[in-house]
Amino acid sequence: MSAPPAMDGAAGPRGEVVGRIASLYRYPVKSMGGERLEAARITARGMEGDRAGALVDRETGRVVSAKRPRLWGAVYDLSASFHRENQEHGENGSAEIRVRFEDGTTLSSAARGRLEARLSALLGREVAFATEAAGSGTCEYHWPDMEGLVQDGRTYRDEITEWELPPGTFFDSSGLHALTTASLDHLRGLAPGSDFHVGRFRPNLVIEPVAGARGFVENEWVGGTLRIGEARLRVTKPCMRCVMVTLPLGDLPKDPRVLRAAFDHNDGNVGVKCEVDGPGAVRVGDEIRLG
Repeated sequence: MSAPPAMDGAAGPRGEVVGRIASLYRYPVKSMGGERLEAARITARGMEGDRAGALVDRETGRVVSAKRPRLWGAVYDLSASFHRENQEHGENGSAEIRVRFEDGTTLSSAARGRLEARLSALLGREVAFATEAAGSGTCEYHWPDMEGLVQDGRTYRDEITEWELPPGTFFDSSGLHALTTASLDHLRGLAPGSDFHVGRFRPNLVIEPVAGARGFVENEWVGGTLRIGEARLRVTKPCMRCVMVTLPLGDLPKDPRVLRAAFDHNDGNVGVKCEVDGPGAVRVGDEIRLG
């Protein structure tokens, strides 16, 4: 069946249907696991509450990222969520955040001193828990000891590089990350010995494409706009993967082949980055059009 014709005016549907939302995720604290949602609000900044907080190394002032796993890998084993009785927050995600440790205990950002002490003891370095990004923060990234990791025409191997975060945020680059189930299925076929669990990739939107769509479907969306109800998401670029997708996570073992497959078959990319052109509410099951 062909897609319905485009209609003039913001109220009407535009573009072809490319899929539906299969699941939604947000990650209240950078590099920590997050929470699965049935519905979310997309603001001008991104998904409401996403990367609302981060840890900051008190010695260097850098934002903590598990992309340097030898130093900060323990953060990757933690998870964060918003306190259900205090869920309302503004653009900077000022609501109470709870951090869950591997032993099952939780500490709240409302008791910041206790939380920072526990995190500092875990990491072996003094860290602060920040919910406001002052200016442009920086992070460090460790390129693993692996051949053929190329970005912007340069090859990296077993190096540590630094990059600047977008001003006023704890995002690596864009405000939203979308990933299709087709890409994960395609990678499973290309590297059947590895587990391409969605948790390794930390997407905000997991999209089930239309029937019959195969391969790295979202590559073709770059430059277009995803329309989900009133929300408008401009697809800006493919999502370059990093060492984090190889790290052990829960029952998932460390697996460098996950990153290797991304570089061998899709220039290191899995999923796409998006910026918000129009805010709006989204829900699991919502239809997505490419306009």
